[in-house]
Amino acid sequence: MNRLALSAALSGLVASPALAATGPFFSLRNTDFVVLLAFLLFLAILFYFKVPAAIGNHLDKRAVDIRADLDEARRLRDEAQEIYASYERRQREVKGQAEEIVANARREAEAGAAKAKRDLEVSIERRLKSAQDQIASAEADAVRAVRDRAVQTAVAAASDILRTQGTPETRSAAIDRAIDDVAARFH
Repeated sequence: MNRLALSAALSGLVASPALAATGPFFSLRNTDFVVLLAFLLFLAILFYFKVPAAIGNHLDKRAVDIRADLDEARRLRDEAQEIYASYERRQREVKGQAEEIVANARREAEAGAAKAKRDLEVSIERRLKSAQDQIASAEADAVRAVRDRAVQTAVAAASDILRTQGTPETRSAAIDRAIDDVAARFH
């Protein structure tokens, strides 16, 4: 680095307008020479206090810090990608679970509707059977009432006929036969 600075300083001297001027260059009255001396003295002080090495160390430290920051950024990016992939997997799982829940709810609703339909059909059948039983019972009651009325009418007619015909003994025997006949028909 020293050689580079010195060659830059000397190249500045070679192309300097002071060389084109007349008079000695190595004189303290020549401003170019004084500036050159000050610059060389400045460079010497910088090298004496190891400023280029300190700057280099600082730049090396800064490079190490930047590398560490880049490594940290890569690590964080990788971690973020893993978290993102985890969230995507979780989202797919949750979506699958939601679809499964919807499908289960749909199946349960369909099963509930089918059960309600079956229950309604059973209820209708039970009511129809109850109505048919009531109709059959009413028919049986009506037949029994007609039969009882017919028996009463027959007994009354037989009583009238027997009263008008025959003697009390024949009437009594006819009544007994009629009662036996009616009893036999009902049993």
